[in-house]
Amino acid sequence: MIEVEEAGQVLSEADAEIGIDLGLTHYAVLSGGTKIANPRWLRRRAKRLARLQRALSRKEKGSKNREKARIAVARQHAKVADARRDFLHQTSTSIIRENQTVVIEDLAVRGLARSRLAKSVSDASWGTFRTLLAGKAARYGRTVITVGRWFPSSQLCPCCGWRNGKAPLGVRSWDCPSCGEHHDRDLAAALNILAEGLRLRAQAALAGEGQDKDMVAAGLADTRNDCGGRVRPGEAIPTLAPPATYGARAA
Repeated sequence: MIEVEEAGQVLSEADAEIGIDLGLTHYAVLSGGTKIANPRWLRRRAKRLARLQRALSRKEKGSKNREKARIAVARQHAKVADARRDFLHQTSTSIIRENQTVVIEDLAVRGLARSRLAKSVSDASWGTFRTLLAGKAARYGRTVITVGRWFPSSQLCPCCGWRNGKAPLGVRSWDCPSCGEHHDRDLAAALNILAEGLRLRAQAALAGEGQDKDMVAAGLADTRNDCGGRVRPGEAIPTLAPPATYGARAA
């Protein structure tokens, strides 16, 4: 029997706190300014997979050549899965080691996987990334806070709180009409996610719920589990008191 040594798993406390905005242009943008490129594992091998799939379709069913072609296709898919898994583990470990508190947004992954972005969303594997973050945070003594999907992170000015409203996905930067600051859309979203996560943590602490490592944002019934939850904001079961009205100008 092999005994696993549990001692020393908890890391020394770090000072940094980070907010993460997940996306497809960049896999993740951190509130500290770091942008993690999206590797697009499946897209990289799309041409090779298409060629192997065509070769497979031309082989006679039941033949040895068809079995060889099937194995070749399976190997390419395995390489994609291995590369994705390695990236997710390395990225999540790095973030957990360097930050005491990690704030991440809740995404309707199942809904996005039924949209026109389905292939890219499935390739990104955001759900697995969040699961890895939560698991490693519990192992190493870190805190993961989840901000609700209805929080308008990309619409708020992180400097003054002005709500700019929805903008097309092609608009990657904007100027705040209130304070005049120029914002990168993804970086501003990461900063807003961090600020909202810290607000939720303080609110939970005041309510005597500060022992929960995986805090849930207001108005989200299925933050802990993406499967089978209701997603309409009016139907969700609130976990914490609703946040203050977003978009109000700072006093």
